[in-house]
Amino acid sequence: MVGHHIGAPGVWDAAMGRVRRRPYRVAYWSLGVEERVRMRSSGGRGGLGGRRGVGRLLVGVLALIGAVVPAVPASAAVPAHLTLEATYTGVANGWDRVERYLDTTPGFKQEQYPPDGRGNQDGQRLTFFGGVKQPYSGRFLLYSAPGWNTGAHQVPVLLVHGANDNPDRAWANPGESGGYGCGSLSCPNTGLMQYLSGRGHRVFAIGFAHKQGDNLTQAQEVGDAVALIRAKLGVPQVDVVGWSKGEMSARSYVSSVKPSWGRPYAGDVRKLITLGGPNGGYDYPFAHGWAHDFSIWPQCGGQVNAPAPHLRMTCYGTYTAHPEFSFAPSGGYDVYPGQRQMLARWDSRVGIDQTQQDWYTTYYGGQGFYTEGGGIQAAIDAGSLIAPLHQAGVPASVTAYLLAGGSPSVVGIFNENRAPSDGVVFVASALDTTGIATVGGTALITLANHLQLGWDGAASAQVAGWLN
Repeated sequence: MVGHHIGAPGVWDAAMGRVRRRPYRVAYWSLGVEERVRMRSSGGRGGLGGRRGVGRLLVGVLALIGAVVPAVPASAAVPAHLTLEATYTGVANGWDRVERYLDTTPGFKQEQYPPDGRGNQDGQRLTFFGGVKQPYSGRFLLYSAPGWNTGAHQVPVLLVHGANDNPDRAWANPGESGGYGCGSLSCPNTGLMQYLSGRGHRVFAIGFAHKQGDNLTQAQEVGDAVALIRAKLGVPQVDVVGWSKGEMSARSYVSSVKPSWGRPYAGDVRKLITLGGPNGGYDYPFAHGWAHDFSIWPQCGGQVNAPAPHLRMTCYGTYTAHPEFSFAPSGGYDVYPGQRQMLARWDSRVGIDQTQQDWYTTYYGGQGFYTEGGGIQAAIDAGSLIAPLHQAGVPASVTAYLLAGGSPSVVGIFNENRAPSDGVVFVASALDTTGIATVGGTALITLANHLQLGWDGAASAQVAGWLN
């Protein structure tokens, strides 16, 4: 941003536990389209006209922003580490096709799934993953929307879904999972995919093997998807839209926050748009733990595929332990790494919900009257990515746009009520620009809740406007 000194983007090294800075070479192509047009049209004598003027303008712009940015890459071939395993046509929910890829890079692993099956692949995704209910995390799906190779807009769009979700329900048919799945009593049967595709955008979406998986692993696959799109269309860059947890993997990719074995950012994203993304982290499950647990704990009738802030809980007179639902590794289980990576404490800013049973021990850890758990700080210490992402920063060459919902009205859950929120994520977190070098815009969709941001008309129009 003009007037701010921005260092070279860094690479988060998980093994070293810190950001390693790296230099980038400066290139004329790294400037935005508007800057390049102005440079090309500033002919004539004196002033900024001609090559010397262009050179002075480039030096001046870089002096103002105080940064060096990566050169935009040329279009690329399909990376050698990717294997196309299957292609499906005749796909439901309006998609043109779906492809399954395997990333053969050493480092991917078989992540753990909830033992009761609540995290298994379902619907047509089960077919796309070859009938495997608990796929290997090196596999992912690439969905292509109608017009993926004919749309008028030259920069394609990659959609990245959130937690416990998939590309169908998230982007193409919000009503696929029935009532309450879209945050409303009734759900539409089209979403952001159809909205953008119908307006000439070339739209793709990624589907992950694990619905609550490690965001660092999934960030590598976001990079894979971007590389595949570039190879298919012969373009140098892609725009990326990340919703909720999907913001974490998308932002991790462009920030080079990666596992020790991972690949750094390739400089191939033009715009990053986040929808209800926890840019500043969230603490909802620990702040409202008692209400949250009832949707998860089997003895209480819970079936939701999500982690709980407690290791033990009393339901209907029975005190039971469920380490498999823990945020932090416990009892040999580590099922929800992607969730703890989004955690940050908000108690000093907005307090804690003291109407919840065992509110103090739920948030800070310990034995309560009906529950016992390690508390939010232990979960953060086990691997939150909020601070590393802020420290690494989003490169100045990536223009970021942040969208927040303002309606705490998600049907079927206890909505976040300690400060303005979309029902799950605070508005202040969704619009937190810490570590983002180039902010293209922020917006609040006042009447949309967290689960409506992928299909609400005003939200879709805002996304389309930013992409244009």
